[in-house]
Amino acid sequence: MTGGMTGFTLFHVAISLIGIITGFIAVFGMIAGKRLNGLTAIFLVTTALTSITGFLFPFHGVTPGIILGILSLLVLVVAIPARYVKHLEGAWRKTYAITATIALYFNVFVLIAQLFAKVPALHAIAPKGNEPPFLVSELVVMALFIVLAVAAAIKFHPEPVHAS
Repeated sequence: MTGGMTGFTLFHVAISLIGIITGFIAVFGMIAGKRLNGLTAIFLVTTALTSITGFLFPFHGVTPGIILGILSLLVLVVAIPARYVKHLEGAWRKTYAITATIALYFNVFVLIAQLFAKVPALHAIAPKGNEPPFLVSELVVMALFIVLAVAAAIKFHPEPVHAS
């Protein structure tokens, strides 16, 4: 165990962080009109695994994390087929850009909540998770993600896939 975390918790945190990092790269790639196939696949897989592994922790009632995990899987159920089955054709391009960005937002939302819960300096200013510093942080992040989702939906015109 490291810092009181089990191996499973470390795995969950690691895939969450990989999903967040690759998710930001994927979203900024969309804004730049790039497919970034490999990083996007890593983002989608690790984001799905983050939600799935989150359900494997001991259950103590429905929490915001469980609700966000369910919502994340629901948007991924739209995003993944939009990308890999519908191949970003027509309205599926914007659908993918928006749902992928929302999935990333849910992961970042949980990251911020966990930071406020686990980092002593942040926990001291928002011990219950409903105080103004926490709420303002989450609102600012939500506003940023709305801008990112709109930009991705507008600007994601990926280069065509060339057959070899």
